[in-house]
Amino acid sequence: MSAPVVGRFAPTPSGRLHLGNLLCCLLAYLSCRSQGGKFLLRIEDLDAPRCPKRLADQCIADLRFLGFDWDEPPLYQSERTGIYQQAFDRLCAMGLIYPCFCTRAQLHAAQAPNLGDREPVYNRACAALTPGEIAERAKTRTPAMRLRVPDEDVSFVDGHFGPVCENLERDCGDVILRRSDGLFAYQLAVVVDDALSGVTEIVRGRDILSATPRQIYLQRLLGYATPAYRHIPLLMDSQGRRLAKRDKDLDLTALSKVMTPEQILGMLAFSAGVIPENRPAGLTELTKLFDWKNVKKDDIWLAYP
Repeated sequence: MSAPVVGRFAPTPSGRLHLGNLLCCLLAYLSCRSQGGKFLLRIEDLDAPRCPKRLADQCIADLRFLGFDWDEPPLYQSERTGIYQQAFDRLCAMGLIYPCFCTRAQLHAAQAPNLGDREPVYNRACAALTPGEIAERAKTRTPAMRLRVPDEDVSFVDGHFGPVCENLERDCGDVILRRSDGLFAYQLAVVVDDALSGVTEIVRGRDILSATPRQIYLQRLLGYATPAYRHIPLLMDSQGRRLAKRDKDLDLTALSKVMTPEQILGMLAFSAGVIPENRPAGLTELTKLFDWKNVKKDDIWLAYP
């Protein structure tokens, strides 16, 4: 008998939820519930100044407005620093962590041309610093802490897009695990939280697809199981732009004034291919109808009623 599915939605409350966020939540929820699984909510508020409590509370209220529910109290990353520290200390003990003093400007200046939307691969400018050099630089700048990655391919099969393979050293580069301001980075926190919460299925946007191999590497180092991944297409507005928090006309502040929760959910479900017509639909009905084979693989254009 297979283990029960545990899914999750993990928003960053730096602004009001928009339809791109909600599409991700909808597909994660429908996939999990259609398999009889357990659904969790995690608030990724590591950067407290950008993610005040009022925005986290608004996020939860927005999800409840649309009818979403979860099986445990929401988990807040801002309350889990000690847990991330334990994982970080284990990696330090393996001799895999080193300080990086590079500024953002230096990192961008060193990146290869024509990278497009890809993030630059770190050139290891600080990887071979001597203890004396580290001590001298630390007098004027607090370093970030990086995980050294090997020249190794990491492969996995994405449940929506198929096989993915990246070379950690060439395609990913050494990963920041703790920022220079002392905050633990997303890559470490998400791996620890998914593992300790027992998450078995992760549904998220394809913009995070390239982060998955380095997260799988972290899982292996820390002895965690690797969940199943499904990366979904991005939701585009009528101009072909990816939806973001800047799109105030497409967040729930505006939409809830002119549309019911069922209209919003039906619009998203139709746009993604879950249902064949643009009509109001609730979560109970959509769960019964859900099948991954119907979900689009190309970027999704929002279809208004």
